[in-house]
Amino acid sequence: MQVSRRQFLKVTAGGLAASSMGVLGFLPSEALAEVRQFRLARAKEIRNTCPYCSVGCGLLMYSLGDGAKNAKAEIIHIEGDPDHPVSRGSLCPKGAGLLDFIHSPNRLKHPEVREAGSNSWKRISWHEAIERIARHIKDDRDANFVTKTADGVTVNRWLSTAMLTASASSNETGILTQKVMRSLGIVGTDAQARVCHGPTVSALASTFGRGAMTNSWVDISNADFILIMGGNPAEAHPVGFKWAVEAKKRGARIVVVDPRYNRSAAVADEYLPIRAGSDIVFLGGVINWLVANDKIQWEYVRAYTNAAFIVKEGFGFEDGLFSGYDAAKGQYDRSSWNYEFEADGTTAKTDPTLQHPRCVWNLMRAHYARYTPELVEDLTGTPKDGFLRVCQHLGSTAVRDRVGTILYALGWTQHTVGAQNIRTMAMIQLLLGNIGMPGGGVNALRGHSNIQGLSDLGLLSTSLPGYLTLPSEKAHPTFADYIAKTAPKAQAPGQLNFWANTPKFFVSLLKWFWGDKATAENNWGYDWLPKWDKMYDVLQVMDLMHNGKVNGFIVQGFNPLTSFPDARKTAADFAKLKYMVVIDPIATETASFWQNHGEVNEVDTASIKTEVFRLPSSCFAEEDGAIVNSSRWLQWHWKGANPPGEAKTDQEILAELFMAVRALYAKEGGTAPEPILNLSWPYKNPLEPTPEELAKELNGRALADIPDPKDPTKFLARKGEQIPNFALLRDDGTTMSACWIFAGCWTQAGNQMARRDNTDAGLGNTPGWAWAWPANRRIIYNRASCDPSGKPWDPKRTLISWNGTAWAGADVPDFKADSPPADGMNPFIMNPEGVGRLFCTDKLVDGPFPEHYEPMESPLGTNPLHPKVVSSPAVRIFKADRERLGTHDQFPYVGTTYRLTEHFQFWTKSVRLNAIAQPEQFVEIGETLAAEKGIQAGDWVQVSSKRGHIKAKAVVTKRIKALKVAGRTVHQIGIPLHWGWETVAKKGFLSNTLPPAVGDCNTQTPEYKAFLVNVEKIGVA
Repeated sequence: MQVSRRQFLKVTAGGLAASSMGVLGFLPSEALAEVRQFRLARAKEIRNTCPYCSVGCGLLMYSLGDGAKNAKAEIIHIEGDPDHPVSRGSLCPKGAGLLDFIHSPNRLKHPEVREAGSNSWKRISWHEAIERIARHIKDDRDANFVTKTADGVTVNRWLSTAMLTASASSNETGILTQKVMRSLGIVGTDAQARVCHGPTVSALASTFGRGAMTNSWVDISNADFILIMGGNPAEAHPVGFKWAVEAKKRGARIVVVDPRYNRSAAVADEYLPIRAGSDIVFLGGVINWLVANDKIQWEYVRAYTNAAFIVKEGFGFEDGLFSGYDAAKGQYDRSSWNYEFEADGTTAKTDPTLQHPRCVWNLMRAHYARYTPELVEDLTGTPKDGFLRVCQHLGSTAVRDRVGTILYALGWTQHTVGAQNIRTMAMIQLLLGNIGMPGGGVNALRGHSNIQGLSDLGLLSTSLPGYLTLPSEKAHPTFADYIAKTAPKAQAPGQLNFWANTPKFFVSLLKWFWGDKATAENNWGYDWLPKWDKMYDVLQVMDLMHNGKVNGFIVQGFNPLTSFPDARKTAADFAKLKYMVVIDPIATETASFWQNHGEVNEVDTASIKTEVFRLPSSCFAEEDGAIVNSSRWLQWHWKGANPPGEAKTDQEILAELFMAVRALYAKEGGTAPEPILNLSWPYKNPLEPTPEELAKELNGRALADIPDPKDPTKFLARKGEQIPNFALLRDDGTTMSACWIFAGCWTQAGNQMARRDNTDAGLGNTPGWAWAWPANRRIIYNRASCDPSGKPWDPKRTLISWNGTAWAGADVPDFKADSPPADGMNPFIMNPEGVGRLFCTDKLVDGPFPEHYEPMESPLGTNPLHPKVVSSPAVRIFKADRERLGTHDQFPYVGTTYRLTEHFQFWTKSVRLNAIAQPEQFVEIGETLAAEKGIQAGDWVQVSSKRGHIKAKAVVTKRIKALKVAGRTVHQIGIPLHWGWETVAKKGFLSNTLPPAVGDCNTQTPEYKAFLVNVEKIGVA
């Protein structure tokens, strides 16, 4: 039968057209020639953003439905948005399958409960679900809430219920979650960032002042050299990777360093293998080579880094330990990791000649002198000649007119030394003068569509929005203590120290939380915020759960059973809960942890007494809102249809739940009701705050007229108006803002996140498309793209420059716009010194310089650099988890996890198109190891660690080479992570059964990229 595209879509709207097979071209031949005709025939076009990785590709969704009151719209087609300046109409295999995500048979449609000991779900009404959960929350909170410590400090925290928050939900959902969660006193909370890019924030903020990707996706095309290490963007960020390919077309060289020859390596100029967990050896060797060969951008280093700063007497490093180590506590006293100061106590001493033996330059040079090319080859397995070529490529950018960039992701973050992996590369880029430059930077490729935004919104245990710190009972018992300790003084003369504005940001935040109830007399409601005594990250919470100290778990858009390490222990811990609440658009293994699925999840269902509520939420296509891509762009998207069945938006679910809890406190009283009853809730419909209302709160508004200090007859903003930027925020209670770095996203002029002007202002900058924090800057630290006199280092890469009266150009200056070069203000305005840190004072718990430590499970069993200190001495590991560590004699091979192009985490196994593309679990094994084990392609193998095992098909490959390391052969096994039992593909094992529950020293992001396993053949295909 011959049909046109319009006829085809019309007659199959409920069948094949509701599948992404159409996107792949499985349509009649005539249809392929009539791409747009159906768009005009009854279909409505809606702009949206892909919910998967952090590229933030633009989408065009088409829905049927004429908009009549009783008509139900249905999304029938999705394609790429050709206007989007990053994706330009492209979609990857995951984006191509989005229609099947929306219409997945695993979408949840009705509230359900699994009663204690039951083996099935029971459908219940929303009213019953909300009332029962609210009762659980109030009873548990009343029984376990801590109001004060023994010494009288008000802490108002609730530890017996924890909460996880989403990775793809909108900023508007995220900020409402923050408001509800903190009013309840929850500190045991995390977003997906804790298990992915937490070390990025820690490393980059402690080096440059902010913890975000420095440049943008399009800007990658401006690079002369691209090093891909600790990531695989062609696989994990396919559409964003096009800009690396564009750079290559313009003459850039690309080198990939990875344990596996991956898809990024396939298009690179050179690939080098490396042992998982040895990155600091490689990068430390680069630092040593750059210093030894004088490949340093000296003018940049002297002016814009702390190379000349003098470190305190008493600092040292010996036999694997920095000064100040307390073996009994397993922690460092970091007081010696700081500068010497002048008599005023704030101005750091410097030696511009770099001759002082304790200046940062000399300490750094001595520290990395041990990292010779021979050591690099011996400990990493990377061939020496290849390593030296990387050094030469990087060294070639230590000049004004050449720039290099680094693309990395979880291959660096998911280690016990994750933050220090990133720190090492950040140091290299400072030495080369590549920070602030177009085509330069340290580009952290975030893995989820809005995990950048949810990090910005402070959905982590010790954070608040805008990277403010949640008060600590020890450091901040009072409001005055908080202000004194979070608003540092400038450490260089004439330096802009932006964090000195913390009081303005913090008071404006408290006014958002508690509105009129936050007054100067009660310190703006300061004591209603919970205070922490230690970091309640996911590993800490799971240890508390393991020990029976957590009763409730609220899980919003997260699948921790598949995402947390040591999955079998995690499942056993879930069975100790009294109640669990799962808010998600799709069925997850977390919600069904109590179901027996044979060997992939062998549990005794009847003995598990956890009451589990499963609440259906909307997905990306069914809500308005904004998400933040890896480039810090806030992009607004629009709703295309209602969610299926009785599903509701996250905002509605959270609001109904909060209002039910508040009603119980209003009626019954209870423990510490004030933070709940006093919470500002000014929404037109209290049961459903709108995305627009929440977005305006994120921006902030004036609560009183704000006079212009230069002219008292004029006003910068009138009472009730949206503020134009964070410069208007005040510490006197006259402004409110839920997230100061988002101020400017929805001004009195309207929604800046919805802007769609893709005009290139120069070097790929599109300042009229969406809105980027902070202040719409696209490349942060861009003052460093100019020399101290204000002239661009490279005139061909002029981003901004001093025009005689102001800084201006293709980007918004990340600087005081009217500060002339003669004032000597330095470019890293978020650091009190104004410079980038080669030596990281006292900000990280495991050292001011990165040092190589072996993974907690090392294939060597020793550390040739310092045999007495094998792994990081600052690692925090709980007793129950330490007992589950394996050794190289039992488990001789290195396992490392990774993502596939066709799948995204644990979502797409419920998506028909992606399940077809990759339907079955497999692991990659090198040819040499396979021959030793008698394993052939397609054989079934069992991969085991001390924590458990998985079974999968073997892919025997040349992509993973055996490496010679420290005189022995090291084999590595590649383990994709996408499997489970809630799937439309074949059921599979949870790959996170294998890695240990131990994390990065600074952020506790789990060590998924280097752990010990064994592999055995168990059957033939």
